[in-house]
Amino acid sequence: MLVFGAVPLFYMELILGQYNRQGPITLWKICPLFKGVGFCAVMVAFYVSFYYNVIIETTDGRETWGTGADFLLSIIGFAVDLANVWRFPYLCYRNGGGAFLIPYTLMLVFGAVPLFYMELILGQYNRQGPITLWKICPLFKGVGFCAVMVAFYVSFYYNVIIGWAFYFLISSARSELPWVHCDNSWNTEQCWDAARLNATNRTDVKYQGPLSHFTPASEFFHRAVLEMQHSEGLNDLGFPKWQLAVWVDAAVQIFYSVGAGFGVHLSYASYNTFHNNCYRDCLVTTLVNCFTSFFSGFVIFTYLGFMSYKQGVPISSVATEGPGLVFQVYPEAVATLPGASLWAMLFFFMLIMLGLDSGMGGLECVITGLLDQARSSGAHWLRREHFTLLVVCVSFCVACINVTPGGIYMFHLLDTYAAGISLLCSALFEALAVSWFYGLKRFSDDVEEMLGFRPGIYWRICWKFVSPIFIIGVVVFGLLYQQPLQYQHYTYPPWAVVLGWGLACSSILMIPIVAIYKIVSTPGTFKQRIACCISPESEHEAIRGGAPVSRFTWKHWLYV
Repeated sequence: MLVFGAVPLFYMELILGQYNRQGPITLWKICPLFKGVGFCAVMVAFYVSFYYNVIIETTDGRETWGTGADFLLSIIGFAVDLANVWRFPYLCYRNGGGAFLIPYTLMLVFGAVPLFYMELILGQYNRQGPITLWKICPLFKGVGFCAVMVAFYVSFYYNVIIGWAFYFLISSARSELPWVHCDNSWNTEQCWDAARLNATNRTDVKYQGPLSHFTPASEFFHRAVLEMQHSEGLNDLGFPKWQLAVWVDAAVQIFYSVGAGFGVHLSYASYNTFHNNCYRDCLVTTLVNCFTSFFSGFVIFTYLGFMSYKQGVPISSVATEGPGLVFQVYPEAVATLPGASLWAMLFFFMLIMLGLDSGMGGLECVITGLLDQARSSGAHWLRREHFTLLVVCVSFCVACINVTPGGIYMFHLLDTYAAGISLLCSALFEALAVSWFYGLKRFSDDVEEMLGFRPGIYWRICWKFVSPIFIIGVVVFGLLYQQPLQYQHYTYPPWAVVLGWGLACSSILMIPIVAIYKIVSTPGTFKQRIACCISPESEHEAIRGGAPVSRFTWKHWLYV
């Protein structure tokens, strides 16, 4: 094939290009009938570029991003997700509108961004997944397991949102959107559209409430998509303001949105080249994420005000949280535009893209973390393709419970407990492990070796004091002042709350469990065990040989 196939055609291409001095399309003036061959060649080359330059092999055998832009776009794709579209606007409204931006910005500047930057540094310097990188401080290896479990739990319900968006996208491909009128098979007598509202001069249409009327968009989502009329809650799933609470909402939202504590950015950064400017990537990603949240808030507040005025009801009757905002309010807003079907298709296509970026990022954390851990334990036979298939299949099977008639209740349960307190705990212990046990001096040395400059005093103070204190305050208040779990007017039974806390604790408990295991399984005297567990693995041999332990000195703990 080389002698009689590839080489003759290779020689022919060189002659064609050199003689005609044209590109692969215009040179076909020699035979216009086959000009499509040029377009075919260009498209093939273009498609190959989608994946060819994404990862390459390095000398240490680990793949790396082809360019810095690949990495930057990937972390932006994960950070800018569905939470920017549906969660931020509602939380902003619920907690005082513009006043919410104050705790939100403070948590961003002193909490999420410093830890986001820390994750990028950890992943890029150590070139390890979120579990195996804790060779820098084995006592906190459970933080990696916690982050992986949180990301895995989120995958159980996050992809369902993409499925709903795809359903809406297909339903939008018609001349008249199905959520405009009340003459569909799923509508009830409580459905009031614009025509009926005008005919009866009614102005009390609301989005929710046992005695209120519902818009067509609300009934389409709840009855046609979710089929909630066939379920009475978790017992009947069917078959396949200046309060401290404001700070909790702000903390959970910004950590969830930026992605600090998930381990996803850490996994992505582990595929960077050693001297990539992750400092720039951190700032750019944060700015893009905030701009997207603020812009989404402006858009939704504008329409909520219009709907409130049009229907003559308070804005609280129009505003709704979570999926309701995306699949009820936004669709009804789109329906008022000229060419509504086209705009609806574009909107739901955007949701699918946002969801895919973030969904794949979460699974990448799970795959990279567990695969690196398995290979470090000797399972080099485990192929990435096969392991990826296994993770995706497990996630898909568990997620199927969310598409039953009562699945929205399980969805809300997972959304509440899978990545709330557990995500903040993951970020908290990550900050404590690096800034106190691994040591800020050692960490700053790593940054200087990698980027050519040491982190400033702002970063060091945030890593060691401000970020942990902020997170501890939020976690303590969140634990002390729990609100009853509800979805609309359905109150979850006690066993469901226990199930949710069991889910949250299963990931958090990995931190003390793995820490105890490391202390017990490490050889040597008790003092040597503690010294080895809080020191990088590269120092263990020297510690067992009687060398002084730097982490047993005041200088290590007091350095800022």
